Amino acid sequence: MRGKTMEERVSIEQTFEQLDELIRQLESGELSLEESFSAYEKGLGLVKQCRESVDEVEKKVLVLDESGEQHEF
Repeated sequence: MRGKTMEERVSIEQTFEQLDELIRQLESGELSLEESFSAYEKGLGLVKQCRESVDEVEKKVLVLDESGEQHEF
């Protein structure tokens, strides 16, 4: 299970890196209107992926209370 969490973390990090690159391209002003729209659509998909990945991780997070018992986050 820990290996899967590491894979998810890497996947989330890679997705954020892709988003950063898309933002840089969009902000550069060097893309055509069509390329900008395509990058925007791709970015929306990546944001959705990130949101789903974060939601999945949040479901797995457990919080320890003062007595040391685990409770879902």
